[in-house]
Amino acid sequence: MSALAHVPTGSGQSASPPPAARPGRHRFLPYLLLLPGAAWLFLFFALPLLQLAAASLYDPNGTLSTGYALTWAFGNYPTALQQYWPQFTRSFLYAGIALVLALLMGYPLAYAIAQKAGRWKNLLLVCVVAPMFTSFLVRTLAWKTILSDNGWLVGLLRDVHLLGPDGRLLATPIAVVLGLTYNFLPFLVLPLYASLERLDYRLLEAASDLYASPLKTFRRVTLPLSMPGLIAGTLLFFIPATGDYINAELLGTPNEYMIGNVIDSAFLVRLDYPQGAALSFLLMSAILAVVFVYLRRAGTEEVL
Repeated sequence: MSALAHVPTGSGQSASPPPAARPGRHRFLPYLLLLPGAAWLFLFFALPLLQLAAASLYDPNGTLSTGYALTWAFGNYPTALQQYWPQFTRSFLYAGIALVLALLMGYPLAYAIAQKAGRWKNLLLVCVVAPMFTSFLVRTLAWKTILSDNGWLVGLLRDVHLLGPDGRLLATPIAVVLGLTYNFLPFLVLPLYASLERLDYRLLEAASDLYASPLKTFRRVTLPLSMPGLIAGTLLFFIPATGDYINAELLGTPNEYMIGNVIDSAFLVRLDYPQGAALSFLLMSAILAVVFVYLRRAGTEEVL
């Protein structure tokens, strides 16, 4: 073997094995690939978040004319919460009711598209996604027309005596909840469809062969297998719905304002940056706490 290794080649030089690659040669390559994304997150997410945190601790007595000073005013947080706790409660209440309505409509819709639509599957998916190609503002204004006092929906409800002669839908909590449900419904349906589309229909047939009722089959087979999409969809729906302010602004009155409306007013109308920043961090903290509890709960068998 050693003799063969030194057989002279046509150029008069003996062949030698290629040099071994030095260990750790590409050790830093993955980090270099992550560098652009990390820089983007730092500049446009982490840094603004730090600035927002600093603004929440400004002297609440400062103004744009006198200037704000970082005085570590942690009292901005309890003051903001004490002053606007009804809007906080209303935000989570409206988002929760809208989520329940979206689940009642979105789960059957996602299941029908995934398991029953056949060759119409792609068309139905386009119908679900198509409204998102329209501006969020335009879609909400369309609901303002639908729910108007002279609209066909209110007229129909009055004709069947579900609304009184002077009953209305616009400028009520019902209008705000309906707007939230419609605008964020695709965020729930698409993850659910992705989970249900992978569902093996033979499992449902096997449950039926074992004398399981349709309700028990859903509870023991369909629901557990669709939990990843259900969890993702509910989070994608609930988080933006809680912080939304467009639906309450256009479809409601100040009596239906959510915490997003208060934050918008603090930054753009009253120019009270410390209060707006404190409310923003309180909202983020509350949403993170709800998400953490929800994920802990959804990760156990008790959710079934």
